[in-house]
This record gives sequence, C-alpha cells and structure tokens, in this order.
Amino acid sequence: MGRLREQMVEEMESRNFSPKTIKAYLGHMVAFTRLLGRSPAGMGEHEIRRYLQYLRKEKQVSWSNINIAYCALKFFYVETLHREFPVKKIPRPKGEKKLPVVLSHSEVKAIFDVIANQKHRVILMTTYSGGLRVSEVANLRVCDIDSKRMQIRVNQGKGKKDRYTLLSSVLVEHLRTYWRTYHPTTWLFPGSHNDKPINITAIQKVFKLAKKKPI
Repeated sequence: MGRLREQMVEEMESRNFSPKTIKAYLGHMVAFTRLLGRSPAGMGEHEIRRYLQYLRKEKQVSWSNINIAYCALKFFYVETLHREFPVKKIPRPKGEKKLPVVLSHSEVKAIFDVIANQKHRVILMTTYSGGLRVSEVANLRVCDIDSKRMQIRVNQGKGKKDRYTLLSSVLVEHLRTYWRTYHPTTWLFPGSHNDKPINITAIQKVFKLAKKKPI
C-alpha cells in the first residue's frame, strides 16, 4: 500500500485509535490487497464484497472479525481516500450473542493444578483472583502489588482509568514464592526480554493448553 498505508495510519492516529485497532485495520487492508492483487484505491464494491465473502465462507472467521474488516475498509475509503463507501447495501454483521463461560471453583482449581510452570500458574491465579483482563495482568508492574493494603493497582484499565482490586492472602503468598524464584524487577510478569511485559497471546495460549490437559 505504500503511501496509502502511511496516510491511513496518520488518519487513525489523529483520531487516537488504539495500537490494537490500528494493527487490526492494517492487517485487513493488507489481506484485502493480497487477495485481489491490486491497489485498494483502484477497487470498489465488487472487490469489497468478494473479500467479506472470502472471510465468511473460506476463512470462516467470527462475525466480530468480519465487522472489523468492514470498519477497516470503510475507514480507508471514507477517511483516507475521501470517497463515498461503495458498499452501503451490505449490512454490518451483527455480533454473536453468547453467554460467557463461567468456570466453577473446582474447574478453576483443576486448571491451576495441571500447569507445571510456576510463572504461568501464578499469572492465571492473578488474573482469576484479581478479576483482571488479560491485558491488565500482562501489564502489571512489581510496584502495583501492595501487600500492606492488600491491593493490586491496575493502570489504565478499561476506559483508560486506573483502579484498584483486592489482593487475596492466598495470592500474595503465591506471588512472594514466585518473586523469590524469578526476581522480577520492573514488570511483574516479563516476557522473553525482561524490559518488556509478557505477550497477551502467550497468556491466552497457556490458558487454552491448560484447559485441554487431562485432569
């Protein structure tokens, strides 16, 4: 996409889009361009319909991902090219409505028990005990654990607001044991490089693998 990519990034950054959204939008634009083998500036309704159908029928991605693709394409044509979006008649896909899967206490304990890696086990314990999102636990710093007040400080959580959550007596003991083993300095759960936090995808992978292991 070259210059068009730069223009799209500039438009998204000027609107304070999150890095995650920018990455997702660009990912769809790259995939759209590669699938059709042409510059997106020279494509229109037919090609956009084809890409959305490709995602739905061939890639079988979720409706939420298709919705992101639709938004990315619309943003590109309207905000980057300053053109009218040519596919107004295609309804934006409705999000799937699923009830959240709530694990019982015994199921959660069983997942913890099958994780041999101490760091991974404590990460999931912190997530569950503190009621944290994956992104929040990944970005915890050592200084965010306040064992005197028995609180966990969550920086820039949902809504870009700082908040506090309870630190249980059981979790604080596991964290102390973890600290004596790994000696984290800045990030509570550093990634492969100590100067960066663990990747969100890595935490999600740990949880998925733990659920698949026989109890």
